[in-house]
Amino acid sequence: MNSTILITGCSSGFGKATADLFLARGWNVIATMRRPDEGLFEKSDQLLVTALDVTQPGTIDDAIHQGIERFGKIDVFVNNAGIGLLSALEGTPDDTIRGIFETNTFGVMAANRAIIPHLRGRGAGTIINVTSSVGIAPMPFVAAYTASKHAIEGFSESLAYELGLFGIRVKVVQPGLAPTTNFAANSGNRPMELVPAPYGEGVARYFQSMHEYPTAYTKGEDVAEAVYAAATDGSDVLRYPAGADSVMLAALRSSVPETEFISRIRTMSGMAANR
Repeated sequence: MNSTILITGCSSGFGKATADLFLARGWNVIATMRRPDEGLFEKSDQLLVTALDVTQPGTIDDAIHQGIERFGKIDVFVNNAGIGLLSALEGTPDDTIRGIFETNTFGVMAANRAIIPHLRGRGAGTIINVTSSVGIAPMPFVAAYTASKHAIEGFSESLAYELGLFGIRVKVVQPGLAPTTNFAANSGNRPMELVPAPYGEGVARYFQSMHEYPTAYTKGEDVAEAVYAAATDGSDVLRYPAGADSVMLAALRSSVPETEFISRIRTMSGMAANR
């Protein structure tokens, strides 16, 4: 029987690339998204496209049930769905912050909780939670987003010990900066509305620094390959940086003192000018 993977957030970006890669490598793929669109993929007996919104627990249960009914089991569950937010914290309303956490944190926790009974009953399986390179190196003007992703970093590490009792692995994939994804669109196309005027110069410097990025940007294929490694390498490795920039940041963080690391991030993000 072929291995089966369920992936959230497959309508575009990292999720779509991951679904395509696993299909190409012979897996059964349950590609989920808030508004299912079978036209995004070539037709295949090894593909199920279905609805899943991590903020609606009933849809999580339904997608899991449909996947098991179609393919007999789920071996790997990938929590990829998420939303971005670029803002200055001072200008970010409480309801906006809570909305970020509803998807990026509480939704991921709900999805983990929903799949655990199936994997525990089988005594095997892997959960992969997709976070961000901000889990390695927080950047300016994404404080609320960073908090939502850091929460999943700690959550995943704790859960890895907990579920190891049942032969279940928990992994974290950390994509880097990917301008071609829907980060800005998922922010509601309103980042500058959440940046008070005193922060305008700082944001402009930050945007300029992103045009002078020290490495290649992360591509969907980078994340898909990292998810594949996490799903198949059989190791107890917890974190998988994905993309040249994420790999660079992870190496830097582990190789220099914290003060030097922070200084380099300030310079790289354009935040060193006034210091």
